[in-house]
Amino acid sequence: MMNLKLRREHKDVLIVKLQEYYQTERSEEIGSIAAEGFIEFMIRELGPYIYNQAINDARTLINEKMLSIEDDLYALEKPINLRKR
Repeated sequence: MMNLKLRREHKDVLIVKLQEYYQTERSEEIGSIAAEGFIEFMIRELGPYIYNQAINDARTLINEKMLSIEDDLYALEKPINLRKR
């Protein structure tokens, strides 16, 4: 099971942003404890999906880089003259 922990200062910023969102978009107030609980819920529920997508993105990037490196290595090969003298 994935156990994602945010640093306290990052969580505090997210709490404020969530409170601002509720105030601006929904004209509602949400307390810091409720906001923190909602953030924890979202991390727990969305975290694995986001994590897996990041892994897939990293895998794709690495595969692209490996193909590029392979092309570069082929370009470095020297021609071999197979003619007999």
